[in-house]
Amino acid sequence: MNTPINTTGSTIIPSLRYRNALAAIDWLVTAFGLKKQAVFVAPDNKTVQHAQLTLGPGMIMIGSVDNGGEAGKFMAQPDEIGFRETQGAYLVVPDADAIYATAKAAGAEMIIDIRDMDYGGRHFSCRDLEGHMWGIGTYNPWQQESSQPKPESAIEHAQESARR
Repeated sequence: MNTPINTTGSTIIPSLRYRNALAAIDWLVTAFGLKKQAVFVAPDNKTVQHAQLTLGPGMIMIGSVDNGGEAGKFMAQPDEIGFRETQGAYLVVPDADAIYATAKAAGAEMIIDIRDMDYGGRHFSCRDLEGHMWGIGTYNPWQQESSQPKPESAIEHAQESARR
């Protein structure tokens, strides 16, 4: 399950907590195509002390809400705060429509339907099985594809649209 460290990945790695982290990990693998890189489970075989899921060079860390860590007392689950979010995760995928279909089949609540974005790429947003918000799309801010507008042209496009 453990693989070598990917030194080409991002140095900013989101972390989410779940009440049933084992079920969440399986759901994220099924719905979004994430891969289990490492999963450390407590002796009770229920509590996830720490897990690492990857998608290409990207990673997200997962843990159980009640894993005994100090940070847990500073965090709230989406249902405890009216399903509002103070942060979110974005997955860059080659085919947003395919992930939309698997996420929907896995029971994701679609909150922003799939569409082409003004700044490039195709995107949708959904909630997972415990209410965390995820953005999924083809737009990759690390690559300046010819189909993606340059930041200046995206700003100009938005300003032009606002004038109409």
